[in-house]
Amino acid sequence: MKRYHIINEDHAEEFDSELFNMAVKEGSALIVNSISGGKTSAYIAANHPADYDMFSLVRTDDIKCKYPDEKIRQMVSDKLGQEFIGTLEDDIIIKTIFDLEQFIGRKVTWVTGKSFDEAITYKGEYLPNKIARYCTTELKTMPMLHYIHDVIKEPVIMRFGYRANEQSRAKNMMAKLDDDGFTNVKATFRKRPDGKNHWEDVRYCRPEFPLITDSIYKDNIEQFWKDKPVQFAWMNNCVGCWWRNEILLKKMFEKHPAKMEWFAEQERKRKGTFRNGITYDEIKNHKLQIELFADDDFENCDSGHCGL
Repeated sequence: MKRYHIINEDHAEEFDSELFNMAVKEGSALIVNSISGGKTSAYIAANHPADYDMFSLVRTDDIKCKYPDEKIRQMVSDKLGQEFIGTLEDDIIIKTIFDLEQFIGRKVTWVTGKSFDEAITYKGEYLPNKIARYCTTELKTMPMLHYIHDVIKEPVIMRFGYRANEQSRAKNMMAKLDDDGFTNVKATFRKRPDGKNHWEDVRYCRPEFPLITDSIYKDNIEQFWKDKPVQFAWMNNCVGCWWRNEILLKKMFEKHPAKMEWFAEQERKRKGTFRNGITYDEIKNHKLQIELFADDDFENCDSGHCGL
């Protein structure tokens, strides 16, 4: 019988939240640091040791986005347990995770699910957007959930990198928890007798926000990483994230032309668009009326809403 389960009247295992709460008080509940590849979640990993430091990698099958270093590409494949071609995040994030692993002196658990290409096909060729925002679930949440279900085999405390000035994001997540304070996700791990997926509601984590608890702001994090041997991308999450404003996406076409072309190509050959009212081809061809002075111009711009 699993740690937090009891046998109910029907002689079946049933989750007992009180057992979990006792484990939390005793300090025996397993803790996972959710790592995105950015400075904030890396700060948590560096300052709040956990049982697992978990990074979910967004992959693409597009050979035009192939990671350039063959040796590192193989290292990532070994970490994931499957072939890695490339990512739609900044390539520097790959080095970030390897650097971070050395810096904190703990193994980082790499997970991945469907490639972004496969996820779109799985969703009937429809692209994700602000209404049907499935990319975070399919590419970030589900790979972590499956690892927790298949390997850890019990709910965990999961730490998220929301800073002290991002309490509204934490409140939004907390508002979606069940009565026992757990995040629930509808997932499938097995088939029904008729061959269809067996879907079930799975409680897999209880969220914590240590940076809010400790009153840590962005300037504290920037200061911490100033002299540390960990390199970071300009921005984390997918380079073409459709939450970003049009000027920033135009800038991304300059910094990551092959990856941004992937997003434009999906709109040409799939169903729908990532954004309402404008295509990525139109953003790419847009003539900016202002000159961008430095990368710092977007320091406070929306850098993506994956939230992991």
